[in-house]
Amino acid sequence: MSRIFAIIIVSISLGGIGGCKTSPLRNPGDAGAAVPAGWTADKGTPQPTPENWVEIFGDPNLSALVNSALADNYQLKAVAARVKAAVAQARIDGASRWPQLLFAPDYQYTQIREEGFGPARFSVLEALFSLSWELDVWGRISDFQQAAIREADATAADFQGARLSLAARVAQSYFELAEARLQAAVGERSVKDRSIIVDLVRGRFARGLTKALDVRLALTDLANAEAELTQARNQVQIIARRLQVLLGRYPEAVLAATAELPELPPDMPAGLPSELLERRPDLVAAYDRLLAADSRLQSTRKLLLPRVALTGAGGTRSPALTELVDPRALAWNVLIGLAQPIFTGGRIRGEIELDKAQTEQALNLYKDTALNAFREVEQALAADEWLRKEEKALRNAVEQTEASRKLAIYSYQHGYIEILTLLDSYRSTLNAQSAHLSVKRQLLSNRINLYLALGGSICEAC
Repeated sequence: MSRIFAIIIVSISLGGIGGCKTSPLRNPGDAGAAVPAGWTADKGTPQPTPENWVEIFGDPNLSALVNSALADNYQLKAVAARVKAAVAQARIDGASRWPQLLFAPDYQYTQIREEGFGPARFSVLEALFSLSWELDVWGRISDFQQAAIREADATAADFQGARLSLAARVAQSYFELAEARLQAAVGERSVKDRSIIVDLVRGRFARGLTKALDVRLALTDLANAEAELTQARNQVQIIARRLQVLLGRYPEAVLAATAELPELPPDMPAGLPSELLERRPDLVAAYDRLLAADSRLQSTRKLLLPRVALTGAGGTRSPALTELVDPRALAWNVLIGLAQPIFTGGRIRGEIELDKAQTEQALNLYKDTALNAFREVEQALAADEWLRKEEKALRNAVEQTEASRKLAIYSYQHGYIEILTLLDSYRSTLNAQSAHLSVKRQLLSNRINLYLALGGSICEAC
């Protein structure tokens, strides 16, 4: 026996020469580009991000809808199931570290009939077992299991990212629905105002103060307003059904929503760029997958090293049950063996090169994900400033067009302007009101994009 162990030790020593390399030391901060000390588009003092960005809008209905989606959305449940599958896979991949014991009881019954003799009956009971265990001398199996654990961690980060994304989509759809209803209300007022103009023009035509063409133009403008109102109402039902699917509900287009778009919350504390690498779920997932690729490569390299396996078999065989359970009838043997790859046709080297390429891919994907994450934050911060300026300009445009519309009505009644000028003033008012509602919703949507880009947290108990 001592001679066998000596041979094993010598083989292990020879096989270990140049057999594997250690994994590189990774740092989440190695994101491919120099990370600045602060956001270039943010002029404020860095502060920690809010604990729950959904609550910042101060809308209980919105919070209730987000909580409902987090509990009932089917896509999110599918991602949660993938997390469970990844954890189970990690358990499976680590099972080889432990002895595998198989017990196989058996019963055989035979009856033989010979000419001139009665039937002969034979019965045999067997209780057999087998044992196999690969000793993880080099940690190859542990590395393989560690890769699976990292993949499970990445999948868990994917789940957190999916929760944030779902909350953002629900909130944005909620505000889109509010805007669509407000746009429909603007359309209704427009149809009402155009009807008043038609009555005004018809009255002037009946008194001989205007031409028949003016009546036709006014009726055409009214028809266009009615078509725009129909389109706005259709948009309401489209958004409502889409939102209900996010909530895991039947899309019946019956859904409560805020009657007004809320005011934009205070400026978002963006924190530090370096914090993003450890807070944002997709970056955490990409980094975990990079570490998983490192572990897989390390495990594959160790395939070049000798494997030490312990095998055993034993059991008992008897026609009587009483003898079967007698420990003195037990026979068994245990062997320890060594397997050193000599020639595999380049399979192991090919697997090493494959894992090297996949590790390089994971590294570059992590760097690309980081750059895109920084871009999304910078872009949302910059867009917030420009959208604020646009909202201010459009708010002023609404006031000016409303004043010009009133002057246009007075001027037309007294014959100072033509019908086209009057109709144009109404269209300008409608367009300004619609654009102002749109940019207000864009401000809210961009703020949500910023929360999402920063990996802002939401209620974990939801």
